[in-house]
Amino acid sequence: MNILGDIETDTSTGYVTLTVAGKEVRMLPVDSGRRLWFIMRDLTSSDDTYPAARFLYADAPDADGWTTVDFNMAYNPPCAFNPYTTCPLPPPDNRLDVRIEAGEKNYKGPGAH
Repeated sequence: MNILGDIETDTSTGYVTLTVAGKEVRMLPVDSGRRLWFIMRDLTSSDDTYPAARFLYADAPDADGWTTVDFNMAYNPPCAFNPYTTCPLPPPDNRLDVRIEAGEKNYKGPGAH
């Protein structure tokens, strides 16, 4: 679903399971060519990071099924900067019950500190 309530259909071939802050989490990526696209929200959302979601890409799994998810690469979607842009919301599996302190922080607007 996007921020307007519209349903968007994407393809995913499975979950990525990882450990964050000592907790095992499962995230559902969208297949995006040779990469996985995550639409995610965590416990920093709304205070430190953009409330709706952040985006993150990771390489598709290798032949053994492994990939690296680098939360330092998490970034704000276009709707964080422009009220006229529609962005997807994270699926329930990608609403993480941990704080992801890495990645881009909340945009406060021009001139904000």
